[in-house]
Amino acid sequence: MEKTQPWWKTAVVYQIYPRSFQDSNGDGIGDIPGIISRLDYLQFLGIQAIWLCPVYQSPNTDNGYDISNYEAILSDFGTMKDMEKLIRLAKQKGIRIIMDLVLNHTSDQHHWFVEAQKSKENPYRDYYVWADPINNHAPNQLGSIFGGRAWKYDRITNQYYLHLFSEQQPDLNWENQKMRTKIYQMINFWIQKGVGGFRLDVIDLIGKKPLKMITGNGPKLHNYLKEMNRSVFAEKDLMTVGEAGSATVEDAKKYSGPDRNELSMVFQFEHLAIDQQLGKEKWDLAPLNLEKLKQVFVKWQVELAGSGWNSLFWNNHDQPRIVSRWGNDKQYRVVSAKMLAILLHMMQGTPYIYQGEEIGMTNRPITDISEADDIETINMYQQRLNEGYSKQAILASINAKGRDNARTPIQWNDELNAGFTTGKPWLAVNQNYQVINIAAELANENSIFYTYQKLIKLRKSNPILSQGNFKLLEDTKTEVFAYYRQLENAKWLVVCNFSDQINEFNLTDDVEKVIISDYSDLSLAEMGKNISLQLRPYEAFVVAVKA
Repeated sequence: MEKTQPWWKTAVVYQIYPRSFQDSNGDGIGDIPGIISRLDYLQFLGIQAIWLCPVYQSPNTDNGYDISNYEAILSDFGTMKDMEKLIRLAKQKGIRIIMDLVLNHTSDQHHWFVEAQKSKENPYRDYYVWADPINNHAPNQLGSIFGGRAWKYDRITNQYYLHLFSEQQPDLNWENQKMRTKIYQMINFWIQKGVGGFRLDVIDLIGKKPLKMITGNGPKLHNYLKEMNRSVFAEKDLMTVGEAGSATVEDAKKYSGPDRNELSMVFQFEHLAIDQQLGKEKWDLAPLNLEKLKQVFVKWQVELAGSGWNSLFWNNHDQPRIVSRWGNDKQYRVVSAKMLAILLHMMQGTPYIYQGEEIGMTNRPITDISEADDIETINMYQQRLNEGYSKQAILASINAKGRDNARTPIQWNDELNAGFTTGKPWLAVNQNYQVINIAAELANENSIFYTYQKLIKLRKSNPILSQGNFKLLEDTKTEVFAYYRQLENAKWLVVCNFSDQINEFNLTDDVEKVIISDYSDLSLAEMGKNISLQLRPYEAFVVAVKA
């Protein structure tokens, strides 16, 4: 057993989207004092770290992922004193703050870009990516992730600048050593404030070669990460997770290998691309393929074991609510939410809980685009209308995959605006808040919340979860996702019925005890060897078996 296992290998991280977490002053926008007021709740849940989405100064064209000053706090969220207080009080409760850093691009209102636009000779010009027109057009056909072209013409200097996201988010030029040094100085600013680590937004894009049409996994990407590690992360007790949508297992070994000196882990999204049509966009919906989902999880669990580290997640601020996506948010909302939690949290890696996931919050459907706030959603709606898609078809895609689904305010109680704010919420509260809310969950000992609380405790106290090997049970019904975790003489069997139908499961092991289950009436008496279990809709259980 490892003696010096990093803290983040047994931790569970809770992601906060500040705008939607808790408003303290009635302006309808969640803020840092609001987060501080809920630290006792998070401590009770048991999490060890908070991934805090951006709270930096920003014009908010992309809800904070367009940063105009990395070392200042947006007034909507509070002050730097509030931020320092959050770091200090969270630490007192055993909770580290993981800052969300956007290093691929800045806001077009950042001091660097304001200067860079002035002339080609400006000292900040080369902090960004510029290119000359070709035949009075953009240098190539590279597309923006938010729709349209990724090049914006600048009349003042007769050049184009690159924006892989919105045109208000110009891309930084990582080939510029001075710019990189400034970035490292800024990261050290936050380390000195006492943060516990960083989530690095779209970090796989910083090595881009846009004129060669290379965006993800550019040739110098890992050189930059190694340099960043040497400059700021080395010899510090920090957790670093890079968002790397293009990462393969082999890439992830480079990012997170123990001897690579780059990052602790990466977010990859292969499992979340299974319900979109092959080769199409996320809006092109496809049914969930459970066999493929198993294959993806097995690949990442088995191939990364010992040579890297997994991040485990279903939800985040860019993804729809998992219980609406792959569970059943009507008849079986509670058990399907618990099943999804058990399935994920029993794997090797660092689990992430997105705010509201621990109470089974659902998607919030819209009937008109005027109800949407997200720039990606609004751009896609207009683009697809122009391409001839029907309004009904576009709204169906938005209601399934739109980012606003995850961004509706947290449902604290059944009072006005779900206890999120005394004012008008910046984004409408889901209408089901009177049924689904934290107060109701805390009052019910069989709630989704207490399943998450128990899963967090299990990870902290059972090395089998962080260190044990993983083996899929292959001879099961397609809808049954079952696997073993084993460490020395300890062996656990995880069984999940990923379905609203009854499914048979042949239990061939000697069961020693029930670790956790999502139906409260499951007992050891039902667990004889070589029996056929009739798994109820979305039934999930973990049992210790003889090795």
